[in-house]
Amino acid sequence: MEEFNDTINLGENVVKVLKGIYDPEIPVDIYELGLIYDVMINEDNDVKILMTLTSPNCPVAETLPMEVEEKVKSIDEVKSCEVEITFDPPWSKDLMSEEAKLELGML
Repeated sequence: MEEFNDTINLGENVVKVLKGIYDPEIPVDIYELGLIYDVMINEDNDVKILMTLTSPNCPVAETLPMEVEEKVKSIDEVKSCEVEITFDPPWSKDLMSEEAKLELGML
């Protein structure tokens, strides 16, 4: 059971790191924006992140996934990190958290 808790703790740490990464065009972190679709962690602490961008032509399409990968890899327990970009489903404002909508004056 302890290994399971370690994975949960690691997952929480990964989310904390993701909440520190911002889309340069929007003053909200990528987690609250709904850009992170899934965070998978296996028993070897390999992390795989499935994420999207606000649009395929997003100016940070090259750099944002690399930033996510680098920052998640910087967590001590993480052995490796792979970021996969998908546009299925495409990002929409509906994916944003209430917090993000409030921040952007959409509520």
